Amino acid sequence: MKKETIIKNTKGLHASLAAKLVKVTSKYDVDVKLYYKDKVIDLKSILGLMSLAIPSGENVKVTAEGVDAVVALKEIEALLK
Repeated sequence: MKKETIIKNTKGLHASLAAKLVKVTSKYDVDVKLYYKDKVIDLKSILGLMSLAIPSGENVKVTAEGVDAVVALKEIEALLK
């Protein structure tokens, strides 16, 4: 499954949001990747997420594969809004 969304948090993808994303994805049996420009990051990697430094208003794509893909994508999308 894949979903495109816009980072709406006014601070962009900051440390606190990255930690929340890692926490959400780690509790599911799912392989989740975030695509931003020419980079692909595992959403279970806090260092990878923070290295992107995505500002507010940027478009990203999230893909999820696995048993819990649907529910994981819903939670991820909620966090990015």
